Amino acid sequence: MTDTHLEAEDEHAENAAGEPWRDAEIPDEDVALETDSVSKHYGSETAVENLSLRVREGELLTILGPSGCGKTTTLRLLAGLEAPSEGTVHIEGRRVADADAARPPNERNVGLVFQDFALFPHLSVAENVAYGIADASDEAQAGRVEELLDLVDLAGFEERDPSELSGGQQQRVALARALAPEPDVLLLDEPFSSLDVRLRVEMREELKRILSAAGVTAVSVTHDQEEALSLSDRVAVMHDGQLEQVGPPEAVFENPESRFVASFLGHAGFLSGNIGEETVETQVGPIPRTQLTGTVEPYVGAMVDVLVRPDDVALAPAVGEPDGFVTRRQYTGPSFVYDVELANGDRVRCRQNHTESYPVGSGVDLELVADHALAWYPTQS
Repeated sequence: MTDTHLEAEDEHAENAAGEPWRDAEIPDEDVALETDSVSKHYGSETAVENLSLRVREGELLTILGPSGCGKTTTLRLLAGLEAPSEGTVHIEGRRVADADAARPPNERNVGLVFQDFALFPHLSVAENVAYGIADASDEAQAGRVEELLDLVDLAGFEERDPSELSGGQQQRVALARALAPEPDVLLLDEPFSSLDVRLRVEMREELKRILSAAGVTAVSVTHDQEEALSLSDRVAVMHDGQLEQVGPPEAVFENPESRFVASFLGHAGFLSGNIGEETVETQVGPIPRTQLTGTVEPYVGAMVDVLVRPDDVALAPAVGEPDGFVTRRQYTGPSFVYDVELANGDRVRCRQNHTESYPVGSGVDLELVADHALAWYPTQS
């Protein structure tokens, strides 16, 4: 099928009876990119299923999930490197893909930054940046290259070869090259995976600054939750090809809507307990019902699992019969992180100051020290 098909389908979609899917949180006029019920099948395997997502103009949205969850396939569908089996993709209100036709990457006005940066080794830094604007005049190219190298703090590096640059500098060149044609959307595939730990932290802040200064809409994919939570305006958590939750980082972390999101983010543990009239009775003591999120009343008398993270629980040497035993400990420098198995089989993780040390096998007592609302889930049978 041709682009004419896509243009005709756009007109049909605008005039058809019945409203298409819409994300009420983002008004139509603010949407830079939208997928509507997008699925991607490879034979009998489904990589992405019924993905509906809106990205706001100027925001950085990160698709976060474990390996094999469908996040890279999603990015390839947005870029035009894959065509959807079902559903539609719109960029700046223009339909660029559906099940019958898909515009190639060079007709979508998207920028791409790959894991390995993919710089051209035979071109200088300036020539790499100018690669995507070859049709512009020499004067326009020179001006744009100068502007972008100044933006990414590489002014004066125009004649360098990529091999002469550090990993962080190469990433900045790759960003500048992707930004040169002024894309509607910038797509980043695991942008920090090839950098060492120190550089990753440094480049997160640099990327945030560069994207904010450029005012570009960006979608990134990663499996690194710290990266996603620290960098993004919103996070979209994926699992088994489907979106589990989308929202600001603090909302997704503090109020996970599914057990998977709770388990994936923040080294979760769960305390099982029975919901009573006033409290939830757990192995480490009662939790006030008022400390649980959401509506609890329908579950009175039922067993639930309360989400606790390492900072929510404190350890102490056992007095009498221990609450549980240390099964693993990890030294992180400022602290130890302990895995503790309770007498009823519950498993939690606890972070303690490095001055307090509990060997593996130690019997310990636990105290819930969380002073915030706690998410909970019906106990799985």
